[in-house]
Amino acid sequence: MGYKTKLIVLAGLSLTLVVLFLFLDLNNWEYALPRRGTKIFAIVITGAAIAFSTVIFQTITNNRILTPSIIGLDSLYMLIQTFLIFMFGSTSVMVLNKHLNFGISVIVMVLFAGLLYKTLFKKGGQNIFFLLLVGIVLGTLFGSLSTFMQVIIDPNEFLSVQNRMFASFNNVNTDLLWLSITLFFLISLYYFRFNKYLDVLSLGREHAINLGVDYDYVIKRLLVIVAMLISIATALVGPITFLGLLVANVAYEFMKTYKHSYIIIAAMLISIIALVGGQLIVERIFSFATPLSVIVNFVGGVYFLYLLLKESKKW
Repeated sequence: MGYKTKLIVLAGLSLTLVVLFLFLDLNNWEYALPRRGTKIFAIVITGAAIAFSTVIFQTITNNRILTPSIIGLDSLYMLIQTFLIFMFGSTSVMVLNKHLNFGISVIVMVLFAGLLYKTLFKKGGQNIFFLLLVGIVLGTLFGSLSTFMQVIIDPNEFLSVQNRMFASFNNVNTDLLWLSITLFFLISLYYFRFNKYLDVLSLGREHAINLGVDYDYVIKRLLVIVAMLISIATALVGPITFLGLLVANVAYEFMKTYKHSYIIIAAMLISIIALVGGQLIVERIFSFATPLSVIVNFVGGVYFLYLLLKESKKW
């Protein structure tokens, strides 16, 4: 099966699931359709943003185990939210105004991406275990700081933080939906300037520089793209740690190619299939008893351990 045929199959399957999600058992369409439409838009943008950012990040780090979530970007987003409520209260304009809150989060995460670049990527020579260690340390540090602030704030303020701590496709942040869609397409347009470099970057830092890529310039901008995509996904539904790892690796296995023009689209479609299909199962079979994010993180966590054990056998 050719690459284009595989993409057509994935696109057809994702479109079928989206149509099923929108119209299955649709009795009161005037009430249900707009709500289902809002939810499906959020799921599609979230899935696409996580898959997109993960494939770029794995190419930058030159391995298939690391994701932006594992290295602490999700935890940083939660730290920002907790810090704003801790310092200014849940009724402050920086918390209540979701656009301002989103803007602050994106700026801080982009600044963090710049710091990450200077400390980890600029000198090169990073290996997977060092990056994993740094990711675990940063994730634990951000999580510990968030927990510290959560236990000393007012219980009512904690409830406001708690609502942002868990990923939920049943409680989508609809105020940010259209802003997120617009930002996603602007980022995608900006990304096309760097699309031609990704296949070369996957060969490694030295090879990319020898082949004429302005490595520092390209990596800095790709990290900014990754930070903004993670901000969009986390702001819409909350942190989903292992989704990116799962869909990116399935895309590599399914497509059997190194060409990012196919891999990125395949990863986004697989992510949409996983989320829309998973949400259909959660709603129709489990009757909302189990959140989709719990299932995704469980399956992704097991797959993460499998990949770690597989990598350890190479040493």
